[in-house]
Order: sequence, then structure tokens, then C-alpha cells
Amino acid sequence: MLQKYTILMKFALFVIILSLTACSGGATEPSDDSDHSPPVKEEVPAPTPGNETDNHPEEPHLTRPEVESFELLTGEGNQTLEAKLHQGEGFSLYVFDKFAFDADEGRLYLNSNPKYEVKIEPLSANYDLEQLRAEGRKELEALGKVSDFSGELVEHPLGSAEIYLQASGEDGISDYIVWKSDTGDGFLFRLHNPKGEEASDFAGPVLVSLSTVLSDS
Repeated sequence: MLQKYTILMKFALFVIILSLTACSGGATEPSDDSDHSPPVKEEVPAPTPGNETDNHPEEPHLTRPEVESFELLTGEGNQTLEAKLHQGEGFSLYVFDKFAFDADEGRLYLNSNPKYEVKIEPLSANYDLEQLRAEGRKELEALGKVSDFSGELVEHPLGSAEIYLQASGEDGISDYIVWKSDTGDGFLFRLHNPKGEEASDFAGPVLVSLSTVLSDS
């Protein structure tokens, strides 16, 4: 009887130890949620003004309208005529319907008679004004008497010219003009206006076109 009681006591004690061990293990066992902790949010520094990346290029310059209207004094009085934007080598300008423009040569001329023409040449930023004046005078002296109209041009589409030399001869009128645009870029215009019926059709519109020349840079 005593032996049986002893066995029962040992069995009960064994059960109690197992129970305590299970409870202890359950308390220390990590829960399933511990493996799914929320991710840490990475702080991204804000971009510094002026340090845009290639993904955010600078805004392009505003483009010029494809068509513009200009008021001209013609043989029929004041008229409003449209001109289309044309692209040259490093510059653009507006060209009227009766004219054609050769972008490779920078040459603007009258469709009906290509002898009525002007050649447009962009000048470097450090052009020598006195050297250009001497070269222009030398070119024009072979064509006739040279007159100098440099400076402010009253009621003239160009407004003013750093150099405006003109020679009149048997073949008509030739101009050598150094003009600076509103953006400060210099251009050389070599203009030839032969004697003929088309002279008036050429002179007015071509000067308005030249006043619209603008560098791309």
C-alpha cells in the first residue's frame, strides 16, 4: 500500500514538472507576429535648389510663333501681311510670301527675281567694328559712291545700325549693314537691290524681315 502511494506521488510530481515546463516554454517562445515587424521608412533628402538631375532638365526657352503679322507701307498703302518663321544657321527670322530663304547660305531673296537678295551673317561676340567698317567700305567702293548712314535710323525697320554703308551705281543699290539685335547679338547684312520694277516689292519687306533676325543662343 505504501509502495502504491509512493508511485502515485512520483507520477503526480512528474505531471506537475511537465506542466511547469510547458508553461515556461510557452511564455518564452516568440509569437508569430515578431517575424513581421513593420519596415523602417527610409528618409529621402529633399533636392537642393539649383541641383536638378537629368530627370528634371531646365525649362526650354520659349519658342517664337510660326506666323506673325506685320504692318508695311507698300505701293497700295499700309497693309498688314503675314510672315512665316524660318530657321537659318544659328538664327531665325520671319519671311514674307513673295520671298524665299536659303538656310545654308543665309540668303533671303525675291522669288520673282533672285538678284534682289540679302545675305545674313552672324558675327562673333567680339567682332571688331572698325575692321568691319573698313572692309565694308572697300567692298562698296567698287560699286559706286559710298554714303554712311550709321547710327539711329529714323522711321526705319532696323531702328539703328552700328554700321550702315550704302553704294549707289548703275546696277542699283548695295548696302553693308552691321546691326545688333535686342538680345545683343551682332549680324552683318549684305543687301543688293538692283534697278527695276521689283525694287519697291523688295526693299520694304526685306528690311522688316531683317529686323526680326534673332540668334538661337
